[in-house]
Amino acid sequence: MWLFFAFLTVPLVEIALFIQIGGAIGLGMTLLVVVATAMIGTFLVRTQGIQALDQIKNSFTQVRDPSEALAHGAMILFAGALLLTPGFFTDAVGFAFLIPTIRMAVFNWARKRVSVTKFSTEQSTTRQQHSSDIIDGDYSEVAPETDKIQTTSGWNKD
Repeated sequence: MWLFFAFLTVPLVEIALFIQIGGAIGLGMTLLVVVATAMIGTFLVRTQGIQALDQIKNSFTQVRDPSEALAHGAMILFAGALLLTPGFFTDAVGFAFLIPTIRMAVFNWARKRVSVTKFSTEQSTTRQQHSSDIIDGDYSEVAPETDKIQTTSGWNKD
């Protein structure tokens, strides 16, 4: 139900803001602001996205829980989608998600509501048991018999 409410109210808020801001600063300036926020947002999302990817890589190489870095990456991706959507409300929310303290607050709020049942960095025992089963062998390629290969697919007439 809340998703229906969001899909209904966000466009109405955007239309109201376009009318109010467009009436105050004019059509040309309104369009310029919308395009400028999209360009600035794209630059910020790119730079922060690269940082988030580096944090994710570091968490995997240092065998740490990657959930915080993944959550920040997801919020940066969401911010990018909002900033590319034309509108003042979506731009404001998108820019808010690019602020690290706001992302951390959202992450802490979500962490209180989500319970992780298990997180393990060790290999499973079945994989450890089979890792010593190495089979050594030789191979050679066998050329297909050309007289048995059908050259047409059957979908066209020759």
